[in-house]
Parts: sequence; structure tokens; C-alpha cells
Amino acid sequence: MITIKEVSDKSGLKSFVTFPFSLYKNHKYWVPPIINDELETFNKEKNPAFKSANAQFFLAYKESTIVGRIAAIINHIEINEQGLKKMRFGWFDFIDDLEVSKVLLDKIVEIGRANNLEYMEGPVGFSNLDKVGVLIEGFDHIGTMITWYNHPYYQKHYETHGLVKEKEYLENKFKFSNANPKTFAKANELIKRRYGLKPMNFSKSSEIMPYADKMFDLFNESYAKLSSFVKITDVQKAYFKEKYIRFINPEFIKFVVDKDENIVAFSIVMPSFSRALQKANGKLFPFGVFHLLRAKKKSKDVIFYLIGIHPEYQNKGVTAIIFNEFYHTFKKRGVENCIRTPELKENTAIRQMWKHFDPVTHKRRRTYRKSL
Repeated sequence: MITIKEVSDKSGLKSFVTFPFSLYKNHKYWVPPIINDELETFNKEKNPAFKSANAQFFLAYKESTIVGRIAAIINHIEINEQGLKKMRFGWFDFIDDLEVSKVLLDKIVEIGRANNLEYMEGPVGFSNLDKVGVLIEGFDHIGTMITWYNHPYYQKHYETHGLVKEKEYLENKFKFSNANPKTFAKANELIKRRYGLKPMNFSKSSEIMPYADKMFDLFNESYAKLSSFVKITDVQKAYFKEKYIRFINPEFIKFVVDKDENIVAFSIVMPSFSRALQKANGKLFPFGVFHLLRAKKKSKDVIFYLIGIHPEYQNKGVTAIIFNEFYHTFKKRGVENCIRTPELKENTAIRQMWKHFDPVTHKRRRTYRKSL
């Protein structure tokens, strides 16, 4: 018999966070999170997402053993401002037992109906900067710190329980050696002259901070038309600045500005921390922090985390400026592989941006929905 319990205290939330450590123990492709970082994500006092969202966390038990988990999320901005009567769910993990996954999904249905919502969708997080999608292809590739990894049987569970595909995301990668500077160096100079633009590079995180709010504003403008987008609020901007900006190599953040110093494009790249996180196994101390610091300095793989272009400058070749700057940075750092985060399959514009790099789609993931 499967029982389900809501957790809210520190002990229960730690069990919620650590359940995948047993589900994926010694798995060569699963990348564990830092446990304390995950706990902060679910801390209503620290994560500003809770100012515009509610979340409940559930564990499934078989006798006294944890066999599954799920988070139920209601995003009030999405519901009240966008008119999407959606029940979100995420952090959905379970053993290969259809009864377990059904009990957890039934809890999402129950909460959604109680709140007069029309459909459920997942796996998703609180916002567009959270992890998204269940992996359906690419199980033989290592995960990243900003994506969920899962066993192949997950897809069967979603579809057996009557959920259908809502959105599909592609993950692509390419060798840095594929980047031929001739394809963007000339365009870089032309675009800068035509529109009066210039690149902005950084050597210290403190240099970025005065521009960070404007960068997040541009992020909101760049992605506003995508069907899945929920804007980042002012309190979330402050949280992300403190939590992430100082963690990223400053030379991996590039801006393009106009003559008035307005940001018209930006891109954030992160070194890959996947192998370092596997070695840390959820803990920064005593040795995990050293693995992460080494990866920050030495990783030959990089992840294109975010890229945003002001709507007025989209399709005007501004990315040539960004690519030109990253080319010189990557060449100096000895970067070998470039990995892109999940991109909506319908976002053809962003795929067009990368065509000269001969990217390969190595992973696919989906969100699933069900009417309530």
C-alpha cells in the first residue's frame, strides 16, 4: 500500500531533497544538486518565488520507505495576470511502480481542482529560470546543474496516467572548433557600425552588478511572447543577483550596449559543473567546494545559460557581436565543448542563431499536461 505525506519541516524537506540520491545512487549520468542549495529553494523565507506562488511538497511511502516525491506549485502571476488556470508540478521522482506515480499525480489533481484550476502541467519549477521538462531522449549524456535527469521509464508513467505532451524542448551541443570566426567577425564590425553598438566585457563580478537589473528587464522583454514565459519580479531579480551572478565567471557574461549605454543584448555562459557536482555528492564541505572552484577555473565545457536580445534588435545580427566576444574568451580559456540549455522546439529563431556552429541535438525533454 502506498501512502502520501505532505512535508514542511526541515527534516521532511531534507528527505524530499535527498530522495533522488538513493534513486540515482552511483548513476554515471545523474548530477546531484547541492543539498543546502535545494533546501534554500524550498525555504519560504529565503526564496522570493513564494511571494507570488504557493508550493506544497509530498513524499510517497511504501511501508516505511520513501518511493517518490512531487511538488505542487500555484503561480499567481500566471493565473491572475496571464489568465492561465494552470496547476504546476515539479521535482517529480519515483521508483518504477505505476501505483506510486499515480498517487503522487492524483494529489496534484486534487489540489488543482480545489483551487478551480483547469489543467496541470509539469515537470516545471516556479519560474523560467528553474529546471523544466522530463527527459525523453539522451539518457546516455551527463546532466547539467540546471536540468533534471531521469530514468527512461518516466515517460511511460506520464503517458499511462493520461498526460499528453504540452511542450517539447531541445538540448544541443557543438564543438568549439566548429566556430569559424569568419562567419561572424565581419558581421560583428558591420553591425556595430550600422547601429552604433559596442560590446561590454567584465573582469570582476562587482562590475556587472550595476547592470544586472537592466539585464533581467531585457530578459523579460526578450521572452515575453513565448507561451511558457512568466516574468521575473523585482524581488526575484535581487535574489538571482545575489545567488548566481557572483557564482559565474565574470568574463562569461557579455553585454551589447547602444550609444546611450542601454543594454540591447546579453548572454550568460557557465562552466560545466557536472563532474564536480558528482564528486561533491550534494555537499560543499569539506571537499565539494574545491571541486566546484576547480571546475570554475578549469572546465573545458561551457553551458550557454541565457541569451536575450531586445525585440527591436532581433533578426538584425546582434548575436555576431556576442559570438565574436565569446570566441576570443573561449579560445583563451581552452574551451572545447559548448552546450545549450533546453530551448522550446517552437523557438525557431534561437535555433537559426546557432546554425553556423553545426549543433547536434543530443537531448529532448517534454512537459506534460492533463485537464482537471
